[in-house]
Amino acid sequence: MIVSILASVLFLNSCLKDNVGMDWTKDLKGKMYAEVWKGGYTSLGLAPVPDPVIFKFLVNIATDALPTSDITLTIGVNDSARVHYNKANKLTGTKAFMLYPYIEVLDPTIVIKAGTRNAYAHVKVWNAHLLDACGNYMAPISIMSATGGVIVSADINNGSRLMALPISNPYAADYHSVGYRIRPGNATEPIGGVSGTVATETFSTVDCKTVTKVGFGNYSTFSIRITVTANTMVVGGTTVYKVIAMPYDPSTGGDTGGMFDTWTGDPATLPAPPANATDINYYNPVTKQFVLNCWYTSAAGNRIMYEVHTRI
Repeated sequence: MIVSILASVLFLNSCLKDNVGMDWTKDLKGKMYAEVWKGGYTSLGLAPVPDPVIFKFLVNIATDALPTSDITLTIGVNDSARVHYNKANKLTGTKAFMLYPYIEVLDPTIVIKAGTRNAYAHVKVWNAHLLDACGNYMAPISIMSATGGVIVSADINNGSRLMALPISNPYAADYHSVGYRIRPGNATEPIGGVSGTVATETFSTVDCKTVTKVGFGNYSTFSIRITVTANTMVVGGTTVYKVIAMPYDPSTGGDTGGMFDTWTGDPATLPAPPANATDINYYNPVTKQFVLNCWYTSAAGNRIMYEVHTRI
């Protein structure tokens, strides 16, 4: 028995007061209720990859005595539960949960054997990389029906596992970086001191579409904040996403520069200049590369940075 009789009684006393107004403990004797153990809303973070992720939850027959016959439960995706949850919590617009589009209930039928109360349901979700990391997604899985006169709990409470599925920032990762800084009037200063040196740099999450990295060329005092936009352009036949790359002072959070509109740099130092001068400040989803060409303000003349970052 997965949950003891005592634990089930304690659970009934604490959890069978449904938010929709029904207190089942008053007339529990002789009745049975099908529930998700500690049901309702919870959250599971997903990496932005195609790989499947399986989560599970316990379904429970809440009653004052063990069932004397088998009970069959049907488990399914219940989008009405998501709608009810959004409405009950006044979630609208971008705050409202959308149905996660890639869901499979692996145990659509569960049999609770006579003399027992519990079993696990398993659910598979996948293809997180195809979705917008800024979206709010939910896999609403409910007990849809039960045999033997068993009553199913309300779908936005103990009758469901309302699994929110936030997706991690897809740009946060380690990158191989090649680039340099130019201080006008001085020799070009490559990352690592030699043209073409490959360094490893970490891009860290700011929000669902923004990352930050330490350093501007070989200058580590300033950092760069990079936001991937929905605006596109075509570079070498590939549709890429324009970025907003902003040098800033991490000690104050204040911006210290901006981006060039056309390539500005040293053609004799790697990385090589783009074929077209305007092919800068973008993210290529095919090669997983950021190409950045920025500047920061200096009384001795604005400093220039040109870098190419390839995800490891």
